[in-house]
Amino acid sequence: MTPQGHGDLLKEVMESFQEASDLLKLEPNIRERLSHPRRILIVSCPINMDDGTVKSFEGYRVQYNIARGPAKGGIRFHPEVDLNETIGLAALMTWKCAVVNIPYGGAKGAVRVDPSRLSWTEIENLTRRYTWEISPMIGPEKDIPAPDMNTGPKHMAWIMDTYSIIKGYSVPGVVTGKPLSIGGSEGRPEATGRGVVYCIIEATNELGVNLTEKTAAVQGFGNVGSVAAKLLERTGCKVMAVSDVKSGIYHKKGLDIPKVIEWVGRNTFLEGYPEGESITNDDLLTLDCDILIPAALGGQITRENASRIRASMIVEGANGPTTSDADKILNEKGVFIIPDILANAGGVVVSYFEWVQDIQSFFWHEKEINDKLKSIMRNAYNSVRRIAQEKKVTNRMAALMLGIGRVAECARVRGLRP
Repeated sequence: MTPQGHGDLLKEVMESFQEASDLLKLEPNIRERLSHPRRILIVSCPINMDDGTVKSFEGYRVQYNIARGPAKGGIRFHPEVDLNETIGLAALMTWKCAVVNIPYGGAKGAVRVDPSRLSWTEIENLTRRYTWEISPMIGPEKDIPAPDMNTGPKHMAWIMDTYSIIKGYSVPGVVTGKPLSIGGSEGRPEATGRGVVYCIIEATNELGVNLTEKTAAVQGFGNVGSVAAKLLERTGCKVMAVSDVKSGIYHKKGLDIPKVIEWVGRNTFLEGYPEGESITNDDLLTLDCDILIPAALGGQITRENASRIRASMIVEGANGPTTSDADKILNEKGVFIIPDILANAGGVVVSYFEWVQDIQSFFWHEKEINDKLKSIMRNAYNSVRRIAQEKKVTNRMAALMLGIGRVAECARVRGLRP
């Protein structure tokens, strides 16, 4: 899987912002304010390596907009991440939080590193050093990081601990996506994939489609893709294919997703799974299936392969998996797209729940969390579809108009001072 160029993501995010702003008829002063990130921090993170040497890694934290509340956004570790990509992702987080109507602004963090080349001791050193460097920007009332690509609960525990050392007392609300033992929330690991499936259920109900008669393919079998595949299979939908960074598997009669998850738990990758045919990620995207869930890297659906995609519905579990050129081709073909800032918002919704629970020191049961998540995703889906139908725009543009419009209203009401 090869991501699109980092500059391309920021360029496309800003082009879509301008298009949505035109449709919203945003006044020039508000448009100007929302066109730029609020705050950017670039840090150098020197750490002790296992061989006794010191190596420095470049990191970023971008707060795009905080008009609606504290900044919220994940931290990714990736060898090709750069500042432009981080700014683009922070902007998308801003609109995403507004689409699901939670009281957050948008942020994103990143470290330019290939974590597969580091030991766990080196990764811990890097995570703690990065936290130390960005500590003036973060906090439960300012900016709340979360997991993203190549980070997870273990990293969040290190961030919380490092920040708490700086403060001199435990601050569980500084991050979300933590282990349950230190203030994490029930339902958080499954939240993004669960939100994807809630959107699919809402869409098929609206379109009068019976999921038990449909087939699906999932690109990316990490936390989001594996959960989405598991929960989608439970609806009766046949999941025919899944893939990861190395390879994919396909079975015409449908895969046994719990068995696939068990295999990956033992072997890390899908490679070598004994049932079904081996396929590539490119093969998976163009399979003859009803529902395609790109849940891997950005820029996977491009103008080169969009015309060959045969799915009638695409549900974006990843951030920015479809380029703007591909989006036009797919819309001309009549593909029903549930865009990333709606489809994968389940993670930030339950992150919000976790933050609220940490602040209150009062925790909810998983059923209550899932019910609240379902309600928020349903309301957001219906709000997006209402705009799409009333304004005769695509679902993606409707979601952008909803999110940008809500952020613009906050900026308008708060004014500009000093």
